Amino acid sequence: MTALELHALHKSYGPVRALGGVDLSVGEGSRTAIVGPSGSGKTTLLRIIAGFEAPDAGRVLLGGQLLADGPSIVPAHQRGIGYVPQDGALFPHLTVADNVGFGLPRDTPQRDQRIAQLMDMVALDAAMLQRRPHELSGGQQQRVALARALAQRPRLMLLDEPFSALDTGLRAATRKAVAQLLQAAGITTILVTHDQAEALSFADQVAVMRDGQLAQVGRPLDLYLRPADPATASFLGEAVVLPAQLSNGWADCALGRIAADDTQRSGSVQIMLRPEQLQLAMDTTTDSTACLGEVLEADFCGPVCELSVRLLNAPQGHDAPLLVRSSGLQVPAVGARVGITVVGQAHVFA
Repeated sequence: MTALELHALHKSYGPVRALGGVDLSVGEGSRTAIVGPSGSGKTTLLRIIAGFEAPDAGRVLLGGQLLADGPSIVPAHQRGIGYVPQDGALFPHLTVADNVGFGLPRDTPQRDQRIAQLMDMVALDAAMLQRRPHELSGGQQQRVALARALAQRPRLMLLDEPFSALDTGLRAATRKAVAQLLQAAGITTILVTHDQAEALSFADQVAVMRDGQLAQVGRPLDLYLRPADPATASFLGEAVVLPAQLSNGWADCALGRIAADDTQRSGSVQIMLRPEQLQLAMDTTTDSTACLGEVLEADFCGPVCELSVRLLNAPQGHDAPLLVRSSGLQVPAVGARVGITVVGQAHVFA
């Protein structure tokens, strides 16, 4: 069942077009991530869904209820939508208990029990209820902000880059905990982020925005392995894009003949591989099908080493170095000759 529907949303600020006709459907109880570079329109889209902005044209429906029809909108406080901003926006002069219960009327039955229940939902100790926000860690503050948004039992939860200020390890742990909480509560969620890895790991559906429009929408794995175009491919992660000749599901390129995910077309195409699909062999005599390359640079990153490799027998004009990811346990030296084989299929751009 569809929870949220966006139809042909347009929004401009003077001569600047922020949204140029956005259509999106979000399933009930699902998690959707809207990802894109700065200025792509993702925050404007979120603000229109929340009711903080009105579209110039287009419609927003939540659970079949019309929330916006062009400039005519239902006010934000009447939409039943929870919102967690980037910095949490907790009230510094209020205790945690008062922050969590801010949206609950004082005469709410069993109000204190409801606040304690919300603290438990976001895995925070009730002993923190009398603390002030400055006495909490960044991750704890974000959980308090989430509890406050959950207090009114929203139909839809909007998360506006809520993890960006957290340290790397805490960010991943908090993101996972929030995803599990929202899934258990069955709350439809939209996350706006500029972090591609965050979008791919958090969501059931990813929407890539570019220049005020949705470039591609789909499951995270589909977008990562089968992006619509080179720009989307590069935005979602490192990509090796090569020209190739396609025939009967095989692509002839600088890496030799490799399997492709298109068996219908033939002729000149562009193909994409992810760096982890390129496998290195230090002993170049064991596999006659491997291409030979020379290591130009090696960046040790702990468990993974990122290598820049020049193909030794590449066709003229196709000799740009390739990015290859290898295990950090066996890092080839700069100048070493290596064999390169491809794992899986190359993606053929439409």
